[in-house]
Amino acid sequence: MNDTIHSTRSMTTRRRIAAAAFAAAAVLTVTAPGAFAADKPSGGATAPAPTSDGAKGVCKRAPKAGKHVERALNRLDGGATTVGSVARMQQRLDNARKEGHTAIATLLDHKLTYRKGLVTTLQQRQKDLKDVTSWCAANGNGAK
Repeated sequence: MNDTIHSTRSMTTRRRIAAAAFAAAAVLTVTAPGAFAADKPSGGATAPAPTSDGAKGVCKRAPKAGKHVERALNRLDGGATTVGSVARMQQRLDNARKEGHTAIATLLDHKLTYRKGLVTTLQQRQKDLKDVTSWCAANGNGAK
């Protein structure tokens, strides 16, 4: 009986080693060709230079982008109970300062500064998208 258990363990170990070797070979097979491709620039495939400003695509995506920006601004402007809001981050910062957690307070202060800047950026993007929407309506959705 002991021999059976020993051979079963041995077989399981062999299978694990074989599976690990197979996985390592698969990773090397997938990653090695890219590592030796010196004639291609790093960062991906190359594409020809653009011949237009992409107005058609921008006009097509503008309504959806506007909704996305609006949702993000609503979340950021939400109250302290809204996850992702500036008010919630401010409350967390105040709590960390009250409890004397200076490292946490520093981190949260930096995150709060970023979120406040994000609000400004998204408000500007919202204005830009309104201008783009007007332009698209006046120019046949970028066809002109």
